[in-house]
Amino acid sequence: MNVIAFNGSSRQDGNTAILIKKVFKELEKEGIKTELISLAGQKLQGCLGCGKCFVTKNKKCVITDDPVNEYIGKMDQADGIIIGSPTYFADCTAGTKALIERSGMVSRANDNMFKRKAGAAVVAVRRGGAIHAFDTINHFFTIGEMIIVGSLYWNIGIGREIGQVEEDKEGLDTMRALGMNMAWLIKRIRP
Repeated sequence: MNVIAFNGSSRQDGNTAILIKKVFKELEKEGIKTELISLAGQKLQGCLGCGKCFVTKNKKCVITDDPVNEYIGKMDQADGIIIGSPTYFADCTAGTKALIERSGMVSRANDNMFKRKAGAAVVAVRRGGAIHAFDTINHFFTIGEMIIVGSLYWNIGIGREIGQVEEDKEGLDTMRALGMNMAWLIKRIRP
């Protein structure tokens, strides 16, 4: 069993990564393998709306000059998917959105290839806008027939400067519970 996570922050080891690693700690305690991919520094293009993935049905996007097809393959092989993003202007980052657009269209073109996988959004925020970012990611999961994992509160951690989320006790407790709940769910849907 394995979970792939994508950190959509431009800070490779910032607050979003810290929150995802808190979730990973609980998954790893349950014997679930984890992999974290950082989108920092990558120029990911959004969906072209060309519809070619519905013609080829090969589980790939026609855009081949960035690593999104590799990421789609990893999502296809995973039992659970975490998408993490900081909050930029009340939404997820452009890189996160590009990953969602293209992997989402490829999934839909291939009979919702991520259906019944566990999905969890993780959002870092300074102050406001996190719910919109959280919703954007969760809409990707729901339209793909995935099962969203819940926690004690929305999967949000508060902090601006790198490491500041470590001071958000409720956010850290939420990430721990999220990891435990995701492990529980994966063990039931992928015996």
